Amino acid sequence: MSKLYIVPTPIGNLEDMTFRAIKVLKEADLILAEDTRTSGKLLKHYEINTHMQSHHMHNEHKTIDRIVQRLQSGEVVALISDAGTPAISDPGFLLTRACVEKGIEVDCLPGATAFVPALVNSGLPNDKFVFEGFLPVKKGRQTRLQLLAEESRTIIFYESPHKLLKTLGSFAEYFGADRQVSVSRELSKLHEETIRGTVNEVIKHFENKPPKGEIVIVLGGKK
Repeated sequence: MSKLYIVPTPIGNLEDMTFRAIKVLKEADLILAEDTRTSGKLLKHYEINTHMQSHHMHNEHKTIDRIVQRLQSGEVVALISDAGTPAISDPGFLLTRACVEKGIEVDCLPGATAFVPALVNSGLPNDKFVFEGFLPVKKGRQTRLQLLAEESRTIIFYESPHKLLKTLGSFAEYFGADRQVSVSRELSKLHEETIRGTVNEVIKHFENKPPKGEIVIVLGGKK
């Protein structure tokens, strides 16, 4: 029976792969991977020999119709990204929507997602929160920050290490230097670290110790 599986993969520690995820990837007819080189290492580690095909933001518009045709012919397809859950700041939404529109079953497995552990260990309220992902680089960035300045719920962002200080500087400008923030990097990896404090305190920390690795920012809401 045709089905699209959305399969989360580890964000760092390979032991975070679930038994079910391994089973699905081994039994699928095709694995769609954001980067076949990155995913190849994971598949080799778990002795998964399923055929793999690239599916990323630069080619997904062109490949969706062909993938849907394969699913309609009865194949089982698994979608993975480089790390975490596909479609969360990664490719996946367009294919999922296409499958839903065509009546093809979609099954998203539970698993690794970077923002969940970052939110939980931040020490900030997590009963209500907003996930923003990556802020716009240029167009729309100022408008977005102005809107979020009034947000009372905890806000979660993704950011690259070389843009972290610039983004924290924008937070100081739009949200106030005393707003509470938690910055987690290298989650589940050897050098995992979470820095908590006011925006100003965290800026000073990373001015003295330039950040490396994947970063999740958790910002307290407006009181």
